[in-house]
Amino acid sequence: MTVLDSNTDFLITPPEILGDGQESITDFQKGAVLLIDKPVDWSSFDVVKKIRNLLCHKLEIKKLKVGHAGTLDPLATGLMIICTGKATKQIDSYQGMTKEYEASFRLGHTTPSFDLETEVDNLYPTDHISPELISQTIHGFIGESDQVPPVFSAKRMGGKRAYEYARQGKEIELRPARITIHEMQMLDFRDNILRLRILCSKGTYIRALARDMGAALDSGACLIELRRTAIGQFSVKEAVLPKKFEEMLNIM
Repeated sequence: MTVLDSNTDFLITPPEILGDGQESITDFQKGAVLLIDKPVDWSSFDVVKKIRNLLCHKLEIKKLKVGHAGTLDPLATGLMIICTGKATKQIDSYQGMTKEYEASFRLGHTTPSFDLETEVDNLYPTDHISPELISQTIHGFIGESDQVPPVFSAKRMGGKRAYEYARQGKEIELRPARITIHEMQMLDFRDNILRLRILCSKGTYIRALARDMGAALDSGACLIELRRTAIGQFSVKEAVLPKKFEEMLNIM
């Protein structure tokens, strides 16, 4: 695990974190930045709540300010930057960093939510799809564009979250947002499953990218797997699962 000092952003390696357990534990209360690997089926709120509860119990306090620098859908896994104490003031700077994902799209299928949260609503032919066509299509998505967010999202409209309208079956129109796809690389394509590595700007919805790529390929597509592998210079390889973080706290 990597912990960043909230004042200097100095990277602290695991042995230095643990030490003798006496000096480092209070750093979480003063302000620290944690790299956490979110498990599947956890909401971003679940991660924040778990970290807060663990730290409050360990520190024997009732309250601790804890926040995250970018949400992940429950079905997604991967890197979340969790800030505690005074380090929560840095959240905006971390949110603005580029994000890297590994995503799997299923071609030939669409769903209302553009992922597996909802059932398949349409099937499309895929006989015309080839690696060459995919490569050409990928090239067209590189750079800046206006992306319409998914209706099954936390975007606010009229005082409510967009997903509240969507779950009630109400049709709404969300304003497009300017995004940038810096890089997109095909990692694999077989059995109509397209695996991609995507480097993109803040605010990019990978589910919406699946929708738009499916439309461009004339095959439809939905997101079936998503893992955030990096935020700025921080890699998920440096992160730990909440369970591992709990184990580390227990020996501090």
